[in-house]
Amino acid sequence: MGIFGRKTTDETATTAAGTATVSPELAALTGDYTIDPAHSTIGFVARHAMVTNVKGKFNEFTGSLHLDGTDPSKSSATVDVTMDSIDTGSADRDGHLKTADFFKTDEFPAMTFRSTSAQALGGDDYRITGDLTILGVTKPLSIDLEFNGSAKDPFGNERVGFEGKAEILRSAWGLTWNAALETGGVLVSDKIKLNFDISAIKNA
Repeated sequence: MGIFGRKTTDETATTAAGTATVSPELAALTGDYTIDPAHSTIGFVARHAMVTNVKGKFNEFTGSLHLDGTDPSKSSATVDVTMDSIDTGSADRDGHLKTADFFKTDEFPAMTFRSTSAQALGGDDYRITGDLTILGVTKPLSIDLEFNGSAKDPFGNERVGFEGKAEILRSAWGLTWNAALETGGVLVSDKIKLNFDISAIKNA
């Protein structure tokens, strides 16, 4: 099975992962891609005051993908996020998130992800695992991805799309600030849901 998870009988290739059936269409998608931030989203959801969700995103980031259409274990990804670009829809909240209570953006301007492995889960589902670095702390992170397809846009760019999700405990990266509620519980959840909607353009 190729990285995009669709079996055909057009062509059989033997890879390090075993024997995979790969169509010429899928093999053609193998290559290096640059993430298009204008058509991509890196977002997060945190529980607030134990009763509601606050959603946010990062407006500035760069990244690259290497896709291997015959052996998904050879695929990889890198992402660099500008922490000052955090956007939760509230200027006051964003300002607090940039301080020493949270991301210390003056000292740690970037959050990075560097993949270390990738695997096909079946169908259009994949998992990429790597090192996520926040506040200078590096911990492993696995992201479940769904391949949304490929297309050539009106400008001649070859694009691929993925949706992804993951969960982290922010305390594992030293993000421990909180405030107790009079009714019990805390103001900000430790568990953070991450979501990704990625459009990437194949390099010339």
